[in-house]
Amino acid sequence: MRTTDVEFHSEGDRIAAIWRTPDTDGPYRAIVQGPGWLGLKDAKLYVRYHEALVAAGFAVLVIDYRGFGDSGGDRGILSPARQLQDLVNAVSYLTTRDDVIADAIGVFGTGGTGGGNAVLLADADPRVKAAVSQVPVADGTDWLHRMREEHAWLAFLAGLEEDRRLRVTTGQGRLVHPREEIMVPTPERRATTIKADVDDKIPSAIPLSCAEEILAYRPIDAAGRLTTPLLVIGVEGDATTPTDHAEALYAAAKGPKQLIMQRHTTHYAAYDRYWEQTTPLIVDWLDRHVRASDVVVRTTLSPETGETVELMEASE
Repeated sequence: MRTTDVEFHSEGDRIAAIWRTPDTDGPYRAIVQGPGWLGLKDAKLYVRYHEALVAAGFAVLVIDYRGFGDSGGDRGILSPARQLQDLVNAVSYLTTRDDVIADAIGVFGTGGTGGGNAVLLADADPRVKAAVSQVPVADGTDWLHRMREEHAWLAFLAGLEEDRRLRVTTGQGRLVHPREEIMVPTPERRATTIKADVDDKIPSAIPLSCAEEILAYRPIDAAGRLTTPLLVIGVEGDATTPTDHAEALYAAAKGPKQLIMQRHTTHYAAYDRYWEQTTPLIVDWLDRHVRASDVVVRTTLSPETGETVELMEASE
């Protein structure tokens, strides 16, 4: 596997990315990935997924969102809307590369908003042929609420309201720790070392106002419009990204879809425990659906049934 540092621009800011390809020359089918909640492109956790995809002939582009890691932009602004822009611009960047098949691009996302962002990108960008969403967040308000006891949730909402007043009267709101005061870590998250290689690189203080965008975060709405093939991977009894979020995304999707539910494990342990079972399914899903469309067939059986569209890969 070849690994190269690359960069492009998103809304005027520089995006740092890692480009992983097979040892053979392209052009390649390509997968774009944005990190999960507070994640960075060079997390070791991602490498073996990329190795599996590269072994299947894909190239993988994993980015640092604006304001994080090695990318430019306002530091520590946690904005799902900006992250979606970065992912759309990453797809555009892939289409500029001579070593990429421009109409054979998919998305892989894992870890809370990483999984949710994969659904958002597939909905927003018709150039994306298929999506894999692993342990996703489907509804940001529900996610933040369920981390807290009810009294803590009401106090959190009161704090947001006070911060809104502070911002309009003084021009500046509170700074908070994103993993302690916006996301509340579970005991498993505090104990795990699975992300230890990047944990000390995340911002320790971000504007509390960033929580407003998390409250408005709704991949479930995008899933309800989605006809792009979608693979969702959940964990039964997940205390970090609720199991029913994965189930809801799967139920809402309108196109080809598949749900993998990992049992008898936990959110972070599942990355290791079911690696051998889930990874081939991820690769197979993307291999089946991320293909160039050499022939487009439009069929209308009757005015009542409407038109169906079939994309076909020409045989060699």
